[in-house]
Amino acid sequence: MAPANDFKNYYAILGVSKTATADDIKRAYRKLARKHHPDVNPGNQEAEEKFKAINEANEVLSNPETREKYDQFGQYWKQAGEGTTPPRTGTTSQRSDQYSNFDQYSSFDDFINDLLGGSGGRTRTGRTYYRTSPQQPDDSTGFGTQAPAPDTEAAIALSLSEAFHGVQKRLQLDDETINIRIPPGAKPGSRIRIKGKGRPSSFSQQRGDLYLTINLLPHPFFQFSDNNLSCEVPIRPDEAVLGAQIQVPTPDGRVTLAVPKGVNSGQLLRLRGKGWTQPKDGRTDLIVKLQIVSPKELSTIEQDCYEKIQANTSFNPRTALEEVTL
Repeated sequence: MAPANDFKNYYAILGVSKTATADDIKRAYRKLARKHHPDVNPGNQEAEEKFKAINEANEVLSNPETREKYDQFGQYWKQAGEGTTPPRTGTTSQRSDQYSNFDQYSSFDDFINDLLGGSGGRTRTGRTYYRTSPQQPDDSTGFGTQAPAPDTEAAIALSLSEAFHGVQKRLQLDDETINIRIPPGAKPGSRIRIKGKGRPSSFSQQRGDLYLTINLLPHPFFQFSDNNLSCEVPIRPDEAVLGAQIQVPTPDGRVTLAVPKGVNSGQLLRLRGKGWTQPKDGRTDLIVKLQIVSPKELSTIEQDCYEKIQANTSFNPRTALEEVTL
């Protein structure tokens, strides 16, 4: 039997209160699992230990049956799972309060004897033995009830090209190598379910499912904007004034973009169907943000032309500022 100081506070590990809902526990687990996953923290032993503790806490608290045993028996909940179901007297909270101080017992047998009022077992030389109860799916407090196999959360980082085109990856999960295919169009935060590839339950040999959360590595040119892609394209002052046909990169090659006359720096143009791939709905759009860039060095003729424009222009972009006061 584990000593009292080996008790693991699963609620504290996940950073939730004892009254947390199932959704609260799920959200807390996913957030911490992404943060401490070994793939995100390669070679970090502390992060790996935290990740194991987070998985253990989630495996217990995400299942109503094991969570109730944990709430009722504290550090002795695993030992309780090996015995028969005790008689149910009073509410769950009353039983939990009555037997919350486990330090007063010298052993788990003493605790069970006190809980059962000295009955329900067979005594041999002063020690109480209990038969293992059959599985009781309708009794959430039955010690013999087996919890369902837990799901496993993991994160995988992809380049933008891998996510756009789809890719096959090989993952190492404990001692097992898993080959997976990620379809085209995976987006940041999307999740992929791989049935039967989670870690086995500590209560049975059944395996849960593996859920992979997609993280995308930064790209030097393309970014996500909702479901679309976006990029920033520089243009010259004369192209902004007179309009132009310019070449713009897209995920599957360069295309021609018509820049209208008189555009401003920061203006957005849309290339329809040139954004992110979607499995069922085709392509999204590519949003192009124009950035007017002035030349740092001018040839003699360029210098002369700009000086003539400056000397003869009637356009004043700061007219509206003349009325600005405190």
